[in-house]
Amino acid sequence: MTERNPNDPNWVEDAKTEISGMAKDGMAHPSTKPVLAGAAIGALAGALLPVVSLPLGLVAGAGFAFYNRIKK
Repeated sequence: MTERNPNDPNWVEDAKTEISGMAKDGMAHPSTKPVLAGAAIGALAGALLPVVSLPLGLVAGAGFAFYNRIKK
């Protein structure tokens, strides 16, 4: 597989499709578990690092994992 160009407008549609699939299928969707794992890792990092707060780490971790899922 080739990596998706971030300037390609189709990545927005891919993100919408992925989010709606995660909302509909819940834990059965293949992207849900990696995104939740990313959120947990980010929250842990946010709790350990003095500058980053727990909610910011959670959002950053989930966003990074989600981006890695849709960029392919």
